[in-house]
Order: sequence, then C-alpha cells, then structure tokens
Amino acid sequence: MSKFYEILNSGKPVLVDFFAEWCGPCKAMPPILKEVAGELKDKVWVLKVDIDKNPQVAEKYGVRAVPTLVLFQNGEVKWRQSGVMPAAQLVKVIQEKSST
Repeated sequence: MSKFYEILNSGKPVLVDFFAEWCGPCKAMPPILKEVAGELKDKVWVLKVDIDKNPQVAEKYGVRAVPTLVLFQNGEVKWRQSGVMPAAQLVKVIQEKSST
C-alpha cells in the first residue's frame, strides 16, 4: 500500500474506486473507469481498492458503502460519492474538482 500513498501524493489527480467482489453495482464500474481513463489519458490516475483486502484504507477514508468513488489531489480528498456514475459525468467532475 505504500505505492498507493505515493500515487495519492504525486500531484496528479487520482480517482479511487473503493469496491468489493460481492457488490453487484461495483461490477458496472470497470468499463466506466476504462472510458474515463481513456478520455483523460495521462492526466489522471484511476485506481481500484478492494475494501475486503484493504479494510484499513477503507476505514481511513470513511468508506461505508460500495462502490465509493473518491477523487484525490496531492493526498487531499477533493470529491467523493457513493454509487455508480456515468463516465461523462465522472470526467466532468474530475475536470472541475482538480487541476487537470
């Protein structure tokens, strides 16, 4: 997880998808995240964190429901929302809330 914190503090916006294997709505996120990453290319990191394998990280950021999307920049939370979101809306949020 040290690499995770390194990336969060890299200066580049980081969108983290907190998910669980057993979560139905979480299964809708991979193609959405792929579309977001494709559209924003190297302007943003897109990471997935399994809350069952990394409970300490989920607890640190107060993740109580999955999927929860959290946008970080310079290690700071810029935005968060629980639930599935369309790719276009996510791209807009990332552009508005970070310096991409």
